[in-house]
Amino acid sequence: MASHDTPVSPAGILIDLDGTVFRGNELIEGAREAIKTLRRMGKKIVFLSNRGNISRAMCRKKLLGAGIETDVNDIVLSSSVTAAFLKKHYRFSKVWVLGEQGLVDELRLAGVQNANEPKEADWLVISLHETLTYDDLNQAFQAAAGGARIIATNKDRSFPNEDGNAIDVAGMIGAIEASAQAKTELVVGKPSWLMAEAACTAMGLSAHECMIIGDSIESDIAMGKLYGMKSALVLTGSAKQGEQRLYTPDYVLDSIKDVTKLAEEGILI
Repeated sequence: MASHDTPVSPAGILIDLDGTVFRGNELIEGAREAIKTLRRMGKKIVFLSNRGNISRAMCRKKLLGAGIETDVNDIVLSSSVTAAFLKKHYRFSKVWVLGEQGLVDELRLAGVQNANEPKEADWLVISLHETLTYDDLNQAFQAAAGGARIIATNKDRSFPNEDGNAIDVAGMIGAIEASAQAKTELVVGKPSWLMAEAACTAMGLSAHECMIIGDSIESDIAMGKLYGMKSALVLTGSAKQGEQRLYTPDYVLDSIKDVTKLAEEGILI
């Protein structure tokens, strides 16, 4: 077994989705071919995303629609990891959701109990809500003001879509924390250990046997650095060439399609 200090070719690849494989619903050029190349090389692949408003089944359907074959067990989302965490550690607690159907589906699949009304909730789960109404926000406020503890699928400020950057979960968290004078106790999404552990478990590998490819310094590259993974930053999403970076990636690629260059250089052999 190689030590952590010994350069090794990654056996597993964690691939971010928004800004790396997709921009909104649009497949990024060369992404499908790059993933096929990695698979031909025998790499294990997990799709890893902070998206908390979709389920793994929804994500798989989107990938299949783009011509990318995958199994639901090779998809790790902040929605599914949040659901697994609550089921394991708070199995008798009831939750209220500020989020969308994908998160509700993952909670139900894990066997997490829903509260009948906001004030009955032990936990308020906050995620991305792209069809947010005042009533949705007010019910979440009632849950938090009534004493529900807060868990968030992620705290990203924005995510890339077809029109540029769109507001993400940080906006929903801010509204509830400010109005209910409450604090979020746990953020599940990248770069948390919960996401890293779930991805490594899905592949049956340790962190130092893996590489993460993503567009976010604060979530993707940070997770790589925090847990000893190699990291490759792509410039098709939130990160831009030449900007100041708190965490320095091992590699910078114009796009995920350039993983072929890493293979040619012997980095992914």
